Amino acid sequence: MYPFIRYTSTIARAALQVKKGNTLTFKDTSEISFRCRLTDIDNFLEMNNGRVLTLFDMGRTDFAVRSGLGTQLLKQRWGLVVAGSTIQYRKRIRAFDKVTMKTRIVGFDERWIYIEQSMWVKGKPCSSALLRTGVTEGGKVIETSRVLAALNQADWELAPSGYVAEWIISDADRPWPPVG
Repeated sequence: MYPFIRYTSTIARAALQVKKGNTLTFKDTSEISFRCRLTDIDNFLEMNNGRVLTLFDMGRTDFAVRSGLGTQLLKQRWGLVVAGSTIQYRKRIRAFDKVTMKTRIVGFDERWIYIEQSMWVKGKPCSSALLRTGVTEGGKVIETSRVLAALNQADWELAPSGYVAEWIISDADRPWPPVG
């Protein structure tokens, strides 16, 4: 089941941070903390790998609200989409562990915003995801230049580099599964 209550409380906490003046730009890193709950674990008493991806939604939401993107989504009637992701797991997250999630933008091109997210327990990285995300209007991804202009960050550039650029190239070569 999707964690609607946690998601809603993330929005409320982020809005409170904005009210206190704790905002972000697209150059900043969002950090939120939470506990691994019993509803997050699998039969091995560790966070389920699917739940990790679901909880990463909370980090992107905190980032969107605190950066002003959330306001623009409502104002412009825009949406968000994840168009691709890759994830690595390094350390188990056990029930009741305190988790720190970090979310940051690691690049963007004409169409996509590339986001890196990670979960940490006791200062050690547990998982890391790279996501290709976009802002949509009428169900279609819009140019990132429009998004940046709406956030008064039109002059900001962050071309994907390193492993992000390599992932983009590699992912473009990936064939779709055959139909049938």
